[in-house]
Amino acid sequence: MNIEEKINADIKTAMLAKDSKKLEAVRAIKSAILLLKTSPEGFTEETAMKAIQKEVKKRKESADLYKQQNRGDLVEVEMYQASVMEEYLPKQLSEDEIKTQLQEIIKSVGATSAADMGKVMGASTKYFAGKADNKIVSQLVKELLG
Repeated sequence: MNIEEKINADIKTAMLAKDSKKLEAVRAIKSAILLLKTSPEGFTEETAMKAIQKEVKKRKESADLYKQQNRGDLVEVEMYQASVMEEYLPKQLSEDEIKTQLQEIIKSVGATSAADMGKVMGASTKYFAGKADNKIVSQLVKELLG
């Protein structure tokens, strides 16, 4: 079952369960997938994962803004949607797992200082695609090279 079929099945399930909060989140993913189908990139499992990650990131950024504005009700909605969307993504690596892998990447690239951050980020972006947030990876690379 590919990602699109799983989304469609979950939409039906949420509709039958009358779970409007989950339905809204899953429909947002469906919308992103439909946009992918009409885009020049086209629809693949990889582009779908990237689109879902983008949607999760949007929700988390919105939640941060709402938190700054003391809108707890909206923070809750955004975080719930982000959590529903994360169910469709591969399991995210922990910071310790990322650090261990980054140390190996740094050795393989031969990086010694912060000036080599571009090389490390290039290699790590490909390796961690879909497995870790690039913001966290970047922070850890700075920490390890700094």
